[in-house]
Amino acid sequence: MSNQVRLLLATSNCIAICESSGDDWRVVQRDLMGNYATSVIAQQAQVLLGTRNGIFRSDDMGDSWRLVNNGLTIHHIRWIAGHPDSPGLIFAGSEPAGIFLSTDGGSSWRGTPEVEALREEQRWYLPYSPEAGCVRGFAFSGRRAYAAVEVGGTLVSDDGGQSWELSTPPTSPEGRIHPDVHSVETHPSSGEMIVAPTGGGFYVSDDGGVNWVNHYPSSYCRAVWWDPEDINHMLLGSADWVNRNGRVEESRDGGFSWQPASDGLDVPWGKYMVERFTQVGNELLAVLSNGEVWSSNLEDISWHRILPEVRDVKAAGAILIAD
Repeated sequence: MSNQVRLLLATSNCIAICESSGDDWRVVQRDLMGNYATSVIAQQAQVLLGTRNGIFRSDDMGDSWRLVNNGLTIHHIRWIAGHPDSPGLIFAGSEPAGIFLSTDGGSSWRGTPEVEALREEQRWYLPYSPEAGCVRGFAFSGRRAYAAVEVGGTLVSDDGGQSWELSTPPTSPEGRIHPDVHSVETHPSSGEMIVAPTGGGFYVSDDGGVNWVNHYPSSYCRAVWWDPEDINHMLLGSADWVNRNGRVEESRDGGFSWQPASDGLDVPWGKYMVERFTQVGNELLAVLSNGEVWSSNLEDISWHRILPEVRDVKAAGAILIAD
C-alpha cells in the first residue's frame, strides 16, 4: 500500500490508527479506549466511528474525537456508510434494527420510523442477541440505497435514504432472498444488479432487489468484494456454516462458479471466517471474525497477516493522505 495511507481499525476496545512503514504497518495511536467499535469510515480528513455507545466524529484524521449522538435513539451502531456521490450524507444501521440518516456529515441524525415499523411487523430477530434484528450493511446506486438486515431481508430506498421499504414485497411468493442478510453490494456499471451474502447462500438480483437468485446455495457467507473494473469478478468470504470450513473463493463469471483464492491462508478455518472486505488502493483487506486482519494485492491473490498486535478487529477503513 502507498505510504500516504492512514489505516483505521475499529476494535472491541478502541480505534487503532496505523501508518505504513515500508511494506509493513505500525500502530501510531490508540484512542477512545473502552469503546466497543463496530465500523469506521473516512471522508477526506473526517472520520466517523460507530460503537455500542453511539457515533464518534473526528475532523483531523483521528487525532481528536467528539460524540455525535444528536438524534440517535438507538446507540448500538452496527454499520456506517457514506454516500459516494453526496459528501456529508451518512447512513447508520443499528441493533435493534434501525436506520439513521445524517445530511451534515454526522453532526446530527434523523431516524426512519418505517424501518422500526417493519422491524415489529416482520418480527426481525438475531440468533445471538435478544434484540430485534440489526442493519449491518449499505450499498448505493445514485439516489437508490439498499440496506442489509440480519435477520430480516433487504431494504430499498429510492429517495436517498429518506424512506425505506422491503425490496421484495411481502406478498411476493417467489424470488425472495434468504432473510439472514449479512451485507449488500452494488456495482458502478449496473444500476439494477446487486449481490448479497447471506446465511443461506450468495444471492444475485438483476432488478434492484425485487427478485433474487441463489448462485451458491451451499455457502454461508458474510462478505463479498466486487471488482469495480469487472462486474464478473468477485471474492467471497465463504464457509459451510458459521464455524465450519471458512475460506476465500473467487468467481470470474458473476458468481455462478467459485474457485479457491486462499493462498497464504491456513484454510479451512474451523471456527471463523471472513467478516468484512475493505479495498484500499490495489490492496484488499480481509477482517476475520476472530479479529485478525489479512491483506492481499489484487493483482495476485496471496494473503499475509498484518498488524497482529491489534486484536479483535471488527472493521477497517482508510484515509488517503494527499502528498
